[in-house]
Parts: sequence; C-alpha cells; structure tokens
Amino acid sequence: MEEQFILRVPPSIAERLDRLLSESASSSEDQSLDLSFSDGRSGTFVIGNDHFPASLLDLPCVVESYKTYDDCALVKTADVGQMIMVREAGDIAPDVVEYRHGLTPPMRDARKRRFRREPDLNPELVQRVEKDLLNIMAGGTVENADVEVNEQEEDVEQNARKASKKTSPAPAAKPDVQEAVANAEEPERSDSDESDDSI
Repeated sequence: MEEQFILRVPPSIAERLDRLLSESASSSEDQSLDLSFSDGRSGTFVIGNDHFPASLLDLPCVVESYKTYDDCALVKTADVGQMIMVREAGDIAPDVVEYRHGLTPPMRDARKRRFRREPDLNPELVQRVEKDLLNIMAGGTVENADVEVNEQEEDVEQNARKASKKTSPAPAAKPDVQEAVANAEEPERSDSDESDDSI
C-alpha cells in the first residue's frame, strides 16, 4: 500500500503545476515545488518563489485509489482519507478539521445529506439502562422501572377483562321445519363444497 493524499489547488496554481509536470524542469520558470507544515493541520505550499497557505482536511468518506499496468487489471494502491487544500494568499483558513464536501458533485454536503446523525443520548440514561440490563441478566429485577409502563399494562388488562365480561347477543332461533323441507330435495352440502352448478 502506498501513502497518498489529494492536493486541491486554485486554477492559477493548477496551470503552473501542469506546466511544471509536463515540461522539463530546466525550461520551466517554476523549478521548485515544496510543501511544509508548521503544525499538524496548517502549512505552506511553495511553487517557484510564491508561497501559498495550505490546510490538511479530512474527507467525509474514504476514497479508494487504483492503478493499472496493462490497462486491463486494476490494483488498489491506497485508501485516501485526507486532502491538502491550497488557498490563495488572501483567502481565509477553514476553521474545521473535516471538509464538508466529497470529491465529486454527488458527494456535495455529504456529511449532512448521506450519513445518519449520531443520536443525542443522555449519558446518565445510558448508564441506568446498562445497570438494569446487567441486573436482569443476573436474574434480578429492574430497579428503575417507569411508572408509565406499569400503568399501560394495567390499562390493557382492564380493557381485556371488560371485553370478556361483555356477552354478545345470542342469535335468533330459526324455525327448523322450513329448513328440513327445503333440504329434502337436495343433499346436504358442507361449507367446503363449491357452489358451481355448471358441472
């Protein structure tokens, strides 16, 4: 695995870098190229005699880098997670460690649009639930049971009792004499018989 980073520069610096990399170093007026960091995240990018401020920013997601030797098979060379952003001399430095956007247009504002936010959890609540789970696993009971849960369970039990006490009205009695006469002509059918008379 190689160590790689992404160097993002303004268009004017990009033209100078392109000339420096495409021509021989002796014919170009920008013969020196240097990048140095004064502290962990900010530094200076030097091309020729010009100095530009630079910042090391984390990307919102990891980007994989590949290379090929035969234009057929790709070989993964690195996971790129940081970018060096070179600015013009008058531009202000970013005050964040993580860059807001990804490298491509679909990853614009990626952290806000694509990734789930971490839930806001109260540390006391997490410790209480953890303690309750350990008590339950040890065979004990929950010490901090919510009163609302108990009330809801009681309401459900009371509703079930009321529903079982209510009796449904008995169906009206049908005269058996008329059914016997009507069924004398046809044999009695069960509920599973189909009522297809076309056979």
